[in-house]
Amino acid sequence: MSHRLNLITQMKRNKTIYKIGMALMLSTALSCTDQLIEMNQNPNGSDPSAANPNMVLSTVLTEAGRAFVGLGYQDVAGVMQYTQKDGWIGGHNSYEWNGSNDWSGYYGILRNNKFVYDKAVALEQPLQQGVSLVMKSLLFGLITDLWGDAPYSKALQGEKGGPEFVFPAFDPQQQIYEGILADLEQANTLLSAGSFNSTLGTYDVYFQGNVLKWRKFANSLALRYYMRLAEKLPAVAKAGVEKIVADPTKYPIILDAADDVTLGFPGNSNADSWPSNATYDTDSTNYRRIKMCQTFVDALLERNDPRIGAWANKVKIFLQVKATLPAGTDRIADTVVNGVARKVRYMSPDKLVPSGTPVSSINQHPDYVGLPIKLSIPYTYNQFGAGVQSARNPHVSWVNSEFANAKSGIKARILTAAEVNFILAEASSVYKWNAGAAETHYYKGIEASFKAWKVSNYAEYIKQPLVVFDGTQKQIITQKWISSWSMATEAWMDWRRTGYPVLEGAGRADVLPVRFYYPLAERDQNADNIGQANATLEKTQFSALGDDGAANSIWSKPWVIQGTKKPW
Repeated sequence: MSHRLNLITQMKRNKTIYKIGMALMLSTALSCTDQLIEMNQNPNGSDPSAANPNMVLSTVLTEAGRAFVGLGYQDVAGVMQYTQKDGWIGGHNSYEWNGSNDWSGYYGILRNNKFVYDKAVALEQPLQQGVSLVMKSLLFGLITDLWGDAPYSKALQGEKGGPEFVFPAFDPQQQIYEGILADLEQANTLLSAGSFNSTLGTYDVYFQGNVLKWRKFANSLALRYYMRLAEKLPAVAKAGVEKIVADPTKYPIILDAADDVTLGFPGNSNADSWPSNATYDTDSTNYRRIKMCQTFVDALLERNDPRIGAWANKVKIFLQVKATLPAGTDRIADTVVNGVARKVRYMSPDKLVPSGTPVSSINQHPDYVGLPIKLSIPYTYNQFGAGVQSARNPHVSWVNSEFANAKSGIKARILTAAEVNFILAEASSVYKWNAGAAETHYYKGIEASFKAWKVSNYAEYIKQPLVVFDGTQKQIITQKWISSWSMATEAWMDWRRTGYPVLEGAGRADVLPVRFYYPLAERDQNADNIGQANATLEKTQFSALGDDGAANSIWSKPWVIQGTKKPW
């Protein structure tokens, strides 16, 4: 009752203020009309009725690129064991996401993108319509990949009012995928016109206005999502892939690294730089706490993969434990390895910490050492004894120093020729669809990755025993995983669909998670629809290990893998 009385009192107060304000405005209207009109135009804002959709589109493209690399280089890179952290480790190493993963940023980008589309429809600009449909598909695809069922058909319409738009229902994941593929078909049609009544110009930070590349993006993204459905709806996936491959004129796709969908970073501030740049992070914490994961290092070393040098630094000081050393020896010395001057730390076995540590547990590789998964105290790994959270271990490989350079030129990778070629190799070799020569696409996928990262020795690399094409899904997806460095989200979706690469889980379960938690804010404000979405998840033997119980668990399966017996 007191709350209601306070509300009535506030309403009366607001009404009085409103009347006084109106009286003041009317009393000055005759003498100040021009000034009032001028003052009511925000000099720092943009009038939606007059805004150029390209200006908003530019923001959509940059924020989408940042969102993808934020996932693919950060916590999801820990899930897929490209990297591990030795400081502030929980979310990266052990999926300790505290029951919440936020999607508001993605929906924020989608709201801006909807403005672009609606404005382009009003202005009859098919070019901007097509581009915004591609971006809509990219972002809604990311959301449903990560969470499962999600607001889709009723989303982004809060201005209409009413509970059905303010608290939108969650569309089934299958319907979201179907909507994505329909939008991409429409986008390709819109972008196929011979001429346009508008341009993209420099606002297009992906392709600088090249419409053909946008068509390739649309159709390659469709291939990504047809392959998502390969286990769940194989007939749909087969028809979609074969339709695109059969008509390259109507459906051009990305097959060369020159057409990769990437976002460059100017590096003029922390906001427009690679996420672990050290230029604007004086303590370099975002850079130095990320180390290579031993799982990924092993995969690269086993194949003599020269890309390791593009992604990782050599250890600053490698370890050599020798029984022939005098007892108690622990000293750093200069040495030469393969003609290169290096630092080495010589240790006698009795000097290892803690006492009795087996020599076999010490990684003595002279070049590349990763952090193993499941380390409880990763910052002390490999005989580094500095303080808590120091993250300055010289006996473990840090990520390549170029990732600390704000102006290195390293780009966020959103969709690549490597990915597309591996999709076609898998479609042909594993599923026996008419998708071209599997072996050719497999090697072109590797070559495209080498080209994108400016790495040589491709011809020698493909002669390695583990690299020579054998046609198996395990080999194709493992190579796709390697090429997806900094694109860990795509590798995660491939692992979820196929079980490859074979990875041991960390954290509370022995397996990797298969989704994100629904956001806490959504659970608080849209509880009924969250409950219905949770009910569609398939509970597993690991579901109860999550932070939010078995209902909303990162180990509960969304529709796309239910009944497929994948990944476990």
